[in-house]
Amino acid sequence: MIDFYYWPTPTGWKIAIALEEMDIPYTTHLVNIGKGDQFKPGFLKISPNNRMPAIVDHNGPDGAPLALFESGAILQYLARQTGKFYGATYRDQLVADQWLMWQMSGLGPMAGQNHHFKKYAPLMGENLTYAQDRYTQETTRLYRVLNTQLAQSDYVAGDFFSIADMAIWP
Repeated sequence: MIDFYYWPTPTGWKIAIALEEMDIPYTTHLVNIGKGDQFKPGFLKISPNNRMPAIVDHNGPDGAPLALFESGAILQYLARQTGKFYGATYRDQLVADQWLMWQMSGLGPMAGQNHHFKKYAPLMGENLTYAQDRYTQETTRLYRVLNTQLAQSDYVAGDFFSIADMAIWP
């Protein structure tokens, strides 16, 4: 059984998708980031970076409980544990990892900043044109990279649905 610490954000959805697609039993624990639940001492023991999602696998490696934070690490762990959505070969896994890292280091953060500066900053009286333009341009460039890849294959890592697709979709 997996304890899944979650709030419905794009990053949280990555793990929700993986748990469902991999047919892994889990219990959801809501981490209300609007109320500051991510700063509670109990959650910080699981996710010291005070971010969700996080999981605790009570039957982790060597049969001992394992707490994991960072969505990419969780996706890799779940794929390795189940043998699902990671490709059939080591080469497949490397390609899936590369696109997973692309999402985590590029698309996710840039799209997040784009949305922040275009949607939320103006609500707080901040209209930062430079930031809006910068993150819009970079997000557009990253979507171009993604569209180019998907023009060549049905899924981002090739001919199989992978953890990279699960990370990119939300």
